[in-house]
Amino acid sequence: MATEKQRHKVDLYDTTLRDGNQALGISLSLNDKLKIAEKLDELGMHYIEGGWPNPTNTIDTEFYIRVKKMNFKAKIAAFGSTKRPGNKVEDDPFMLALVGTGVPVATIFGKSWDLHVTHVINTTLEENLTMINDSVRFLKKNMDEVVYDAEHFFDGYKANPEYAIKTLKAAVDGGADCICLCDTNGGLLTDEVLEIYRLIASKIDTKLGVHLHNDSGCAEASSCLCVIEGAQHVQGTMNGLGERCGNANLCTIIPNLQIKRGFDLITPEQLKMMTSASIYVAELANTVPNIRHPYTGEAAFSHKAGAHADGVRKVRQSFEHIDPEIVGNNRQFVVSDQAGASTILEKLSRFKEGLDKKDPAVQSVLTKIKDMEADGYQFEAADGTFELIVRKVLGQFEEPFTVKAFRILEWKREGGNAQSEATIYVRRQKDGEFEHTAAEGDGPVGALDTALRKALDEFFPSIKDVKLDDYKVRVLDGRDGTESKVRVLITSSDSTSSWGTVGVSKDVIEASWLALVDSFMYKLMKDSLK
Repeated sequence: MATEKQRHKVDLYDTTLRDGNQALGISLSLNDKLKIAEKLDELGMHYIEGGWPNPTNTIDTEFYIRVKKMNFKAKIAAFGSTKRPGNKVEDDPFMLALVGTGVPVATIFGKSWDLHVTHVINTTLEENLTMINDSVRFLKKNMDEVVYDAEHFFDGYKANPEYAIKTLKAAVDGGADCICLCDTNGGLLTDEVLEIYRLIASKIDTKLGVHLHNDSGCAEASSCLCVIEGAQHVQGTMNGLGERCGNANLCTIIPNLQIKRGFDLITPEQLKMMTSASIYVAELANTVPNIRHPYTGEAAFSHKAGAHADGVRKVRQSFEHIDPEIVGNNRQFVVSDQAGASTILEKLSRFKEGLDKKDPAVQSVLTKIKDMEADGYQFEAADGTFELIVRKVLGQFEEPFTVKAFRILEWKREGGNAQSEATIYVRRQKDGEFEHTAAEGDGPVGALDTALRKALDEFFPSIKDVKLDDYKVRVLDGRDGTESKVRVLITSSDSTSSWGTVGVSKDVIEASWLALVDSFMYKLMKDSLK
């Protein structure tokens, strides 16, 4: 049961557009930033940090111009540093750039660690205190609110606690509305973060927050503990994007605090958006969503072992810490070599109602899946192949064609590219007629794809809609060398959906062929069920 202390008001401060954009491999365009900002506002973030406006950063400068025209409930924060050593604060171009954004909140970082003062920005300890105080004071006169990020605070406190506290007091004396303690290197464990936070909370009356990086894997846990202890401001990013190992993941922090500790951070409707918002940001950032992220990952509520699946079907909380619908996620029963009848039954219920665990169809599918997995098949990403198997067993689909044979011819001329030619023999189920076609391609799979389309498209015109989106090959056991089995996974789509199909063989061409045929077969099955 959450205490009154644990239910104090907490500001959610998102820095995906700035700190998240600093992650390796991430480069958000202006349009990306504006779209993500819209999603963050819809999700209920209280503060959205847009970036670092300065004379050389045209994207972030333009962001603040454009975002003012958008009707956000969230407060927009402009990020920057204290003034430079030796500069007058009113003449410092970075100070002026912050004020020039016209947004209500400025967030600036300053040096808390004496090592950084003397060896990174090369100034004196006293001058650093002046820089902090002058910068905060100047911004507070020209903007509504100032958040002071005490960079490297925890490391600075460990090295020189007296001086680190002086830097905070310089910001407080300048009029800072919030002091945010930063573990910029992300190396502290939770007990150390909490101990230092408590010491600072006893000495600083201004609102306190935390900004923690995840280099020791503790960012979310430490952030949550500081909030439970009394922090009124927590910073992080969507999906934990950020420098090196990333920032504290707000997609974990928000559900933890709201569901587990009773904090009123966002509405229940917004909490249900958490999974879709996480995926949305990942897609715009051009990253692959981490399927194992707590709460929002595809695997967060997946059940593979037969005992787990059986337990969840009987009593949800036996193997799930929350109902996935609370955060907009879905329960999955994964088909695998560990699957039991309960898993198969859950899958089959989508195709036929009223099945019982002892139904012969359930046992037939289970036996076939286990036999195929023993040969190297996996169906987690091959939903198309799995559904074909199920519907055939249930008598809901009959193959409209059969491939009787195929042949591949490869050649390469000196100075030219390798070429492939595929010849196939296909028998149509409806009239028993054979089609014999051939086609060339830049590779054997491409040639087979073209030849099969030629054989089918006259009688099955919807085949033209199928697009092959991805092709992956995995060697299953390299110890057998060139005799090793390979598994080929093909992802296909049409105008309405996408699906995965799989093939396994010691011959990579045959494995590809099996996955390719299943891809077209799935499309025809899908059409027949409309």
